[in-house]
Amino acid sequence: MPVIENVGTPTVAIGAFVFDREGRVLLVERGQAPSAGLWSIPGGKLEPGETLAQGVAREVREETGMIVEVGTLSCVIEHISDGFHYVILDYLARPIGGTLAAGSEVRAAKFVDEGELSSLPLSNGLAELIARARATHAPWFTTSR
Repeated sequence: MPVIENVGTPTVAIGAFVFDREGRVLLVERGQAPSAGLWSIPGGKLEPGETLAQGVAREVREETGMIVEVGTLSCVIEHISDGFHYVILDYLARPIGGTLAAGSEVRAAKFVDEGELSSLPLSNGLAELIARARATHAPWFTTSR
């Protein structure tokens, strides 16, 4: 596989698969590059001095207004594109408070059921990642509350 030029130093980023009691997943429509205009899970860059869980909770709150309990690591992915190289650690999470509202870095935020996923322009590979996260989330959601 060829090395992609001009992407800069890899950046650690975090994200969250947030499922509500009805099994819907929280998605945001990205307002900035990379992936502007595509729907994805809430997330962003880890800030200096933050733990991974703190970063996940902060990003979810900033982008969606939701307060979450952060669970286990769901997956690690890389996103390399024009000027960007992110190593992304995505966690399971569940809402414990807050009011759903799109933050300043996203165009929209909403809980989406499985049937609606296919009608949205999703970031690359997201549907498969949501399916995997959903399979591990259900047991955690019902046993940890």
